[in-house]
Amino acid sequence: MIVHPSLKILFVAAQEDTSLQPLLSYLGSIDHVEVTVESQVVDDLSPYDVVVTADTTSLANSHEQLVKFVHGGGGWLGLVRLSDTDLPQVFGAQPNQLGPETELRVLFSNRDHPLAIRLADAMYLQGVYQPLVKTSEETETILYADWQYQHSPVLVLRSAGDGHVACTTLQAYDHPVFQQILYRLLRQLAGKPFNQRTLGAGLLGYAQSVGKAHGLGIEATAGLQLMSACDLDQQRLMQAQIDFPQVKACNSAKALAADAEVELVIIATPPNTHASLSLQMMAAGKHVICEKPLAISGKETAAMVEMAERQRVHLSCHQNRRWDVDYLAIKQALAEGLIGELFHLEMFVGGFNHPCGYWHSHDVISGGTAYDWGAHYLDWVVSLIPQEISAVISTRQNRVWHDVTNADQERIQIRFSGGQEAEFIHSDIAAALKPKWYLLGTEGAIVGHWRDVSTYEIDPVLYYHQHTIPATEMVPDLTVHRRHHSGQIVAQKLALPPREHYLFHRNLADHLLSGEPIVAPLEDSVKVIAILEAASRSAAKGGTVEVLDG
Repeated sequence: MIVHPSLKILFVAAQEDTSLQPLLSYLGSIDHVEVTVESQVVDDLSPYDVVVTADTTSLANSHEQLVKFVHGGGGWLGLVRLSDTDLPQVFGAQPNQLGPETELRVLFSNRDHPLAIRLADAMYLQGVYQPLVKTSEETETILYADWQYQHSPVLVLRSAGDGHVACTTLQAYDHPVFQQILYRLLRQLAGKPFNQRTLGAGLLGYAQSVGKAHGLGIEATAGLQLMSACDLDQQRLMQAQIDFPQVKACNSAKALAADAEVELVIIATPPNTHASLSLQMMAAGKHVICEKPLAISGKETAAMVEMAERQRVHLSCHQNRRWDVDYLAIKQALAEGLIGELFHLEMFVGGFNHPCGYWHSHDVISGGTAYDWGAHYLDWVVSLIPQEISAVISTRQNRVWHDVTNADQERIQIRFSGGQEAEFIHSDIAAALKPKWYLLGTEGAIVGHWRDVSTYEIDPVLYYHQHTIPATEMVPDLTVHRRHHSGQIVAQKLALPPREHYLFHRNLADHLLSGEPIVAPLEDSVKVIAILEAASRSAAKGGTVEVLDG
């Protein structure tokens, strides 16, 4: 896989201090970051690139050692913990008077700062307000709090000798954007700033419904540039150049693989070609994003992973549904313990409609009924229940649509080592729909019902036109059910995050260019294929209990 520069960090924090755990977990999820936690500053700092002090003002006896480390080329991030005690002069800033605990609106002082790339203009962080007062002209304000019409510094940076120091009074270590900023800051303090160049991207396969979405996502993402589109169909290539006039057109995968301006290839061809084309592109040194499903079989995914590791290139699957707001809301609800421990999960998609006449309905090309939507839904399963899978059972129904080779309905049941269970059904013969989501926890439940939404457009002759939004693209009606101490079950709507676009492409650029974690890791997509393959074996034998290969 792609190799990023290593980063060795020493965190100096008391063992009983749990506030840093979310940040430590985030940094620990990054392969090239090595974190060591000590209660005191160690005598030998030479193995480390950066030192983070959790209660900086309390380490007066170690300040001289840390300043020497910085002057020699190291980095030091000082965290200020609700204190008006002076910081070491090397930071070029001092904490001001403590304010109230509140939600702070925090912004970058310079929107074009490298640390700000691909991040929102403002973020909202919980914590105690404490501004910093700069004591040196060399001190740079990175983040400020918008406080009563004043720009109050809350994260500053400056050079010292051959190294760099930074300090902050912000304490929202569990906020995902603040975690990103701190990771980027640590790299900069270590003298290992992330790559700010632009990656040329190519689209291999241009069905407009998929290709245009990827093209727009690339155009909306700093650090990515759409260079080429490739398809065997001349009409599709013409459409690609209509949608993106600057794009080069090529009609063979070989030509795309030879294009030196293309460093990243997004493969949007039928599933039975995913493995061979991915291998071809990675062999040419390209990073690869493959449409779902990642492949058809475990044998194919194993070859793809081996090639990515050998070529040291990135490989992952286009799991864009990791940013669907219903999934995000459920994941957050589980993290907050709203329904206790999740032990039962059901998901459903479908209706009673004739399957399309395209390759999606032909199992030799598509992989089968569950390989389509199931690639997304099962990805949600392995994310929400990360335990080891102990068994897979699947059954299929072939009763109505005999002109296609996919099954009319497929049900996949998954059992986990911790006793949890999950079920996914994709049905094209369901006249009545089950809920999209049905989760049971030890303290409550979450149910997500499908929503049918239509829009109307006025027409002076025909009065109006009606347009139906596909239910799969609408946020379901999510409700949390919890047992009150009186014995009653109390229901309330689940809070939803804002809907944002092209977050997959933003996360991809963050990973490729700055080494930040990929939200949908390759191993999860490989596991999804293992589940689907086990389900196929089970269904072929009438619903036997199967285990994952490997």
